[in-house]
Amino acid sequence: MQNFTLDPQFEKDTLPITQLPLCHLALMNDSRYPWAILIPMKPGLTELIDLSPKEQAQLMEEITLVSRVLQTECSAYKLNTAALGNMVRQLHIHIIARQQDDPAWPGPIWGVGESIPYDPAAATALINQLSAALTSNS
Repeated sequence: MQNFTLDPQFEKDTLPITQLPLCHLALMNDSRYPWAILIPMKPGLTELIDLSPKEQAQLMEEITLVSRVLQTECSAYKLNTAALGNMVRQLHIHIIARQQDDPAWPGPIWGVGESIPYDPAAATALINQLSAALTSNS
């Protein structure tokens, strides 16, 4: 999308998965959790209400698609979906596939332990798996 730039923190903390019609889809580089981030590719967005009603509907479709794929491909026990934006103001949605034995269960993941970056081969495998599932489910 025209004039869209990814916040530098996302450049540092995530790995690109694909581009959806509205959102840049990224994988948080923390191997403790399968964790996707949807970032609408429009400049200057900080809140959901900054999107038009049509864009809000598109975002919901993309959240649903990514959620279904994470649930299936990562055998999620529970999905956590959040739009906080306190640390990075650029509008983004977190979708985290949770397991009952993950390091933060049953609490929120924020502030629990240190991030463990993916091994490059594992990251590539998960990105390819998610990309293929997104293609077949869209």
